[in-house]
Amino acid sequence: MDKNKLKYIIDIFLGISFIIAFITGVVKIFKPYRTIPIWFSKLHDWSGFLIGFFVLAHLILNWSWIVCMTKLILKK
Repeated sequence: MDKNKLKYIIDIFLGISFIIAFITGVVKIFKPYRTIPIWFSKLHDWSGFLIGFFVLAHLILNWSWIVCMTKLILKK
């Protein structure tokens, strides 16, 4: 698979995971804990886990760019 296509797919899943975690997090803040179904809380937890996984994959795939930009910025 092309590296750019892989980055794109990872970013799409990262965005979807973020939206799910954000929406379920907002609902959990404004609703009493006892009224939220357990599956809803699990959905929030797992989407947060997926965010961490996809951020790590994103950083690994973009590591050379991050190093290059850091060197460029620190030279100034």
